[in-house]
Amino acid sequence: MSVGETSGLPRAVMRYFVIDWPLGRRQPSWWRFLIALVVAVVGSVAACAILAGLGPIIFPSTAGYPHFQFADYTKLTVVGVVIACIAWPILTLVSSRAARPLFLTATIIVTIVSFAPDAWIMLKGQSAPAVLVLALMHIAVALVTYPALVTIARQRSRTP
Repeated sequence: MSVGETSGLPRAVMRYFVIDWPLGRRQPSWWRFLIALVVAVVGSVAACAILAGLGPIIFPSTAGYPHFQFADYTKLTVVGVVIACIAWPILTLVSSRAARPLFLTATIIVTIVSFAPDAWIMLKGQSAPAVLVLALMHIAVALVTYPALVTIARQRSRTP
């Protein structure tokens, strides 16, 4: 087998995820990427703020819940969104069609994994309704960040 040659399962996975190594020829423009990053961060923080505000209205027992404080959820939201934004141009280096299924699959997997800390704090005695709102925040971040990146900072359609 020569260098770069794959067989069996790895080849099928690479075909499914369109791992064809465009290596920068299909990356989004830097200015579109920056706009998408700002939209994703601002939109995600706004979505979390709305959910943090609705939490105590829908579940009065969550009033004063510390994780609904702006400073508390904003730090983690911004860090998570920036990591997702960094992942997008990296994935466009390896796939000429990174939005689907590669980045979409990664988004779903990361969102599911992000529920682990929520499950942990619920097992440690945190309020189930409050943890539900936190989980909804994770979903909201994914629903804002993924489309912002793949539509605003979309991959170039042909080589420059």
